[in-house]
Amino acid sequence: LHADHFLDLVPFSYALTYGPRSQRAGGPALHAPPGARDCFRRVVGAWGGERLIEDAFELREYDPGERLQAGPLGVRFQPVPHFVATNAVEIRPAEGPRLTFGADCAPSDELCAFARDTGLLLIEATLPEPERDGPRGHMTPAEAGAQGRRAGARRLVITHLTDELDADHARAEAAREFGGPVEVAHEGAVYEL
Repeated sequence: LHADHFLDLVPFSYALTYGPRSQRAGGPALHAPPGARDCFRRVVGAWGGERLIEDAFELREYDPGERLQAGPLGVRFQPVPHFVATNAVEIRPAEGPRLTFGADCAPSDELCAFARDTGLLLIEATLPEPERDGPRGHMTPAEAGAQGRRAGARRLVITHLTDELDADHARAEAAREFGGPVEVAHEGAVYEL
């Protein structure tokens, strides 16, 4: 688990638990990777009740090899290379194009195969320059664009940009390699498939 991807669950959990409409039956479903429950307990337990997140949500740890059903949507996972265990996620409606989220990931054949012909690839583009030699955990915008092209994605949305990157420059770099429409993710954006 990555702190920058789950710490927002803490204030959300407080709102669900102590907010004005906190008298409810069960919380929203939260599907998390193996080990999440223990991780959440350690983090939240540093300053309060360690069960805050699991009491606010219906927490379910998934096995990365299983397929989940979330209402009308099918969800599946694919391990991808990063500094810690990380899974890309595919969300597929009963009919029509699917969304693939690459998660934090180095350029990889696994991601390209998993995202093959996806309707929209939401992919990280963290780095202004390629990382040092050795293990990789993130991509540049150009690498993100190349991954999208190799996967045959119809559309590409780049996300997880560092403050060192100008968003317009990052989009142009990704588009140069992708060869199709590229957008930069932003809060509140809605993407139709």
